[in-house]
Amino acid sequence: MLFRRRKNLGFWERLRAFFWPRKALWRSVPYYTKRILRLSATPHAIAAGVAAGVFASFLPYLGFHFILAGVLAWVMRGNLVASALGTAIGNPFTFPFIWASTLAAGRFILYGSQPEEIVPLQLGRALSQLEFVHLWEPLLKPMTIGALPVGGAVALVFYVLTRWATAAFREARRKRLADNARRRAAQLEPQPSAGR
Repeated sequence: MLFRRRKNLGFWERLRAFFWPRKALWRSVPYYTKRILRLSATPHAIAAGVAAGVFASFLPYLGFHFILAGVLAWVMRGNLVASALGTAIGNPFTFPFIWASTLAAGRFILYGSQPEEIVPLQLGRALSQLEFVHLWEPLLKPMTIGALPVGGAVALVFYVLTRWATAAFREARRKRLADNARRRAAQLEPQPSAGR
């Protein structure tokens, strides 16, 4: 077989590679960056799509991030592919930080700096019985409210960075293509004869 390993991985090595890949994690960041910069849309559409995906990742509704990002991108006239790529900001490594920040911000907005009574959440029991009502008040409501300022601020930063990077990438590409065209034109020009 063409791309087969010489030595097969054992069970523990495959399990480790599944949760912590050696190269793919660090190779995916430049891949996503180049993939976003090469989209054929306006810089605003690309940046709005990325911002929509980033904002959707801060909402606590796992499984709906692509849909929410697509709806937000459509409302903001953003690129749908960029919105899907923007949701990559929410991943198993960043979700703990995202959830902690949105929960803290939401509790501060709803209850103030000193919450009077926050009912302790028995997450295992609520999830085993799938009681949405018991999850909404102590967990999902504060996280949703907290996602508005926290996710909005991070999405705004990503919008500005993506719009600037897209414009700079396209300008550099335009200059590179113009230089290549000038060089080709100079090579095709007839050379004056040396005897005259």
